[in-house]
Amino acid sequence: MKLFKNKILTLTFLGCLVFMGCDEDSFLEEINPNAITTDTFWQSEAQFNSALTTVYGALQFQSISGGLLQHEFVMGDIAGTESWYRPNAFRNLSYNNTLYHITDKWHELYIGIFRANQVLEFITTADESLFTGNAKAEIEGQARFLRAFFYFQLAHTYGGGVLHETVPQTDEDFSKPFSSIDEINAAIIEPDLQFAINNLPQVWSDVNDTGRATWGAATTLLGKVSLYKKEWTQAATLFKQVIDSGVYSLTADITDNFWHENEFNSESIFEVNYSFDLSPGAPGAAVDDTTNATGAESSTLSGAVGQLNYGAFNTVLASYNLHEMLVNDEVDPNNNINNGNVESKRMNATIAVRGMEGDYYGFDATEVRGFGFGQSAYVKKHSNWYHLSAEPSLERSGINFRHMRYADVLLMYAEAVLEANNDYTTAIQYIDMVRARAGVITLQGYMDANGGMFPQLHVSKQVHGSQPMVAASTENVRTHLQRVERAVELCFEGHRWKDLVRWGIVQEVFNELKADEVWREANKTDVLQVGDGGVAPLFIVERIRPDFFFAADNYDVSKNYFPIPNTEIQTNKSL
Repeated sequence: MKLFKNKILTLTFLGCLVFMGCDEDSFLEEINPNAITTDTFWQSEAQFNSALTTVYGALQFQSISGGLLQHEFVMGDIAGTESWYRPNAFRNLSYNNTLYHITDKWHELYIGIFRANQVLEFITTADESLFTGNAKAEIEGQARFLRAFFYFQLAHTYGGGVLHETVPQTDEDFSKPFSSIDEINAAIIEPDLQFAINNLPQVWSDVNDTGRATWGAATTLLGKVSLYKKEWTQAATLFKQVIDSGVYSLTADITDNFWHENEFNSESIFEVNYSFDLSPGAPGAAVDDTTNATGAESSTLSGAVGQLNYGAFNTVLASYNLHEMLVNDEVDPNNNINNGNVESKRMNATIAVRGMEGDYYGFDATEVRGFGFGQSAYVKKHSNWYHLSAEPSLERSGINFRHMRYADVLLMYAEAVLEANNDYTTAIQYIDMVRARAGVITLQGYMDANGGMFPQLHVSKQVHGSQPMVAASTENVRTHLQRVERAVELCFEGHRWKDLVRWGIVQEVFNELKADEVWREANKTDVLQVGDGGVAPLFIVERIRPDFFFAADNYDVSKNYFPIPNTEIQTNKSL
């Protein structure tokens, strides 16, 4: 059962009520006894839960969990796009503060914040007798978690934000200055998450509550806050609590995390619910359900990542770097998770390539169309490749979006202990948990066979001829975590650009990948044979796609975060 399947209705009247007033000169002031007002609404546990559902509903906005994330997916080293697609401005880092995604994401996050603030404003003064058991604290805990989640996304997308701890009542309340990430952490995110940790259950006992925020989600997000602040010991402690709780485990099949089957599984820590069957909506940008408006419970992400020949647009394309890392993600012959396949299960769940194993939109490898004009691999994650012959004509899907999953916690814990204590031995242990589930040779496996050394898997064999072997050390394990493991395991899940920014390696990575493109362009005819079917492992044909040629030159630290939207600057006199 999907969370709140019959409930996700945006109570827009709640937003209007805050600003309702009366004209004292009005000659007629009759009151509709059936109208819902702030005086009559917040009178029961059920009403508070209905209002809380609208906060969850804001998660479905496409800039937060859906198709408009494509603009951010193309910003790192894992993806590219084509010049005729709208995300191209983000790929080339040539966007400005008037572009719709920059404006929409800001507005949609603040809708979520506004709704959370409404719940929090009224629940703090609500009578305890309205609630059963621990319901009051649990509702407040969920609202606080969601507000912290929205603010975390805001802070690390825009480099900060405007602090609204309560529902604005006057024009002056809306006009507030820009606050830094540290200020938002201290004022909102950290205290909200600590309250949620103290008051939310590890697991909800009622199946109808599946998908609600939990202790594990709040603890994971607080650990992530500490990780981003480089408070390594605190981050490690929080992630270890999640690991030791026994609530979560890696799914046997990584694909369970990217399709509509087996949702809310053992690996899921926090995911956003979508449904195609309940309310698919109409073609075009999906909107959160609103009263008396056409809404949708579905996601548009499958249309962005699915293949052009099968009803989608492939506006997000796997980079050559990601493609080659997945190809070189060598299957461990002693791990039967891949059932004898040459491709790792992780690769097969992530990208579609020429000659791939298994079916793709119902076609076997010899029948699959595409792979032209420099497009060597297409994204499988979040698309309907596994059960439909093409993407639906509505360009939507019911595949949930997972913001937090256990594999991410294992890798963040590995990073935290590595940086806190130079403990690369423990870091390798937790990295290898993720690699073993992928069915690929673990770092320890490489080291056992190569005198304590493992290959630098992010280095292109095609361009450089080989991948240098390096000894286990803090520096080399850090490079592997940053350039390989988090990239291939968590690609297209909303983490990559934020990771590159917090590590401070954007320019370094872009320069390396631009140099690879320059080499490919210079050798496209004689070596890569792009005009004659291409060569293994990428089989690039027709041209070399310039994913990093402009991005490397356009990058500077001002591009780490989106600019404040122009519309906000025009309306907020304090900016």
